[in-house]
Amino acid sequence: MLNIGYVEAPFGAFLLAEQKFLGISGDYAYLTCGWWSSIVKLDSQSLEALCAPVVNGLGFELWGVEFRSSQKHAHVKVFIDHEDGITVDNCSDVSHQISGVLDVEDPISVPYTLEVSSPGLERPLMKVEHFEKYIDEEVKVRLSWAVEDRKNLNGKLIKVEEDEITILMENQEFEFPISAVKRANLIYSV
Repeated sequence: MLNIGYVEAPFGAFLLAEQKFLGISGDYAYLTCGWWSSIVKLDSQSLEALCAPVVNGLGFELWGVEFRSSQKHAHVKVFIDHEDGITVDNCSDVSHQISGVLDVEDPISVPYTLEVSSPGLERPLMKVEHFEKYIDEEVKVRLSWAVEDRKNLNGKLIKVEEDEITILMENQEFEFPISAVKRANLIYSV
């Protein structure tokens, strides 16, 4: 079992040298320090902050990081990209370097699996910039909550304004905030 040493959260960084790790549940790490206890959300953004310098330093673009965890195991999936494509050796090199950073920083308290891959042809759309890059392309989106009685949308990405995304599906426009997106991917067409 690994112990937490450092957590970078969306609202700040935490050095946990004198804190005691209590456990992990879902995406939350439970910590205590003397009389004060806290819950720090360990998420993809936190891990992305750790991985970005490594990936960029090796000459690749960090497309994104997916983090899923339970009380007994976690899965970290790192997507890397490059204008010349990604090879298995590229993934291996990045995996080796990120593994070293995760060993030193130790942000994940349970055994975990690290996976490094290219985003692929049906690449995940994880950030506003990804959606902006693929306007006029076909996408598949799974929402966390229903928009006009739909949680699954397959259609043409027609507009991205700030954090609002619009998809045209069956001659109807569906508009939703990016925060509603549970998962989104390009739809590959020949």
